[in-house]
Amino acid sequence: MKYALIGCGRIAKNHMKAACHNNLEMIAVCDVKMDAMNAILDLYELGNRGSIKKYEDYQKLIDENPELQLVSIATESGSHAKIALYCIKHGIHVIIEKPIAMSMEDAKEIILQAQEHKVKVCACHQNRFNLAVQKMKHARDEDRFGKISHGSIHVRWNRNREYYKQAEWRGKWGSDGGALMNQCIHGIDLIRWIIGDEIQEVYGATRQRYHEYMEAEDVGMALIQFKSGIVATIEGSVNVYPKNLEETLFLFGEKGTVKLGGTSTNNIDIWEFSDKNDGDKDLQGLKEETCNVYGNGHISLFRDMMEAIEKDREPYVNGVDGRNALELVLAIYKSQKTGKPVKLPLEEFSSNDMAGEFNE
Repeated sequence: MKYALIGCGRIAKNHMKAACHNNLEMIAVCDVKMDAMNAILDLYELGNRGSIKKYEDYQKLIDENPELQLVSIATESGSHAKIALYCIKHGIHVIIEKPIAMSMEDAKEIILQAQEHKVKVCACHQNRFNLAVQKMKHARDEDRFGKISHGSIHVRWNRNREYYKQAEWRGKWGSDGGALMNQCIHGIDLIRWIIGDEIQEVYGATRQRYHEYMEAEDVGMALIQFKSGIVATIEGSVNVYPKNLEETLFLFGEKGTVKLGGTSTNNIDIWEFSDKNDGDKDLQGLKEETCNVYGNGHISLFRDMMEAIEKDREPYVNGVDGRNALELVLAIYKSQKTGKPVKLPLEEFSSNDMAGEFNE
């Protein structure tokens, strides 16, 4: 399957690793910085392959390589939608790094155009493939929890000045958003997906406590009310001293309690159910080793997307899933802006609508 990578920054290493592991045929890479393209090709010992083309313009890459079947987009968040739409309109399947877009309007357009042009869209929420997450989801689907009481996600990480200085776009409303949009969106995706029910209302509050050099929030909290009566809380922060602490996901039911932990919901810290089975003992204390906070899920996500294209089915994490995670973040933002609860579905809102929120 002929593949290209657009964007060769921080997260692109995971995309390239997944592409190589799944034996995709690398056609081209694209970035505004030649050094970034050279570095990632050298990292995976592809620099000596003259057949891999380098582009500084993604439109030129698409226009000059009509044989392309799959592109992954790992650029700054604010450019995800326009690049994805260009690929889609040229009949190319896309894996879009989170968030899928920065506005509800763009997310809806991606889904609409993908349907019209008959291409697959995969939102890069790779933590769904964590072994611990899969086990929790399976237990939920089998109704082992019974009636759900509530759940919570906590992303307690650290991002310092050096992180935001890496790239000018970081921490800005139009190109990135803050802790919830960038760091916490994976956990936000997980709790909405695992509870698996329509959301009625969101009430959120965000703040900028320490990172005065960025535009967006460095901490955010929210209360989510589902139509079934289930409630859930979200906590996302990059203010934890001195380094990443944890990403934990709790789900509490009348017949079961599970806590996923580790730095990226990659461990099972608590696994308790009233209906014991033979596999439960092995799951208590499960730890999935990862080399970074992004986990191991990109490899499985890429493999699933390739199979979705080959078998003409929906990817495991599709465009609607990406829109849903974005919708929840934007609903929290809108609640902060208005000071009121926000009803879902959210038809219109953009990260850009938060411009000036923390200006004194």
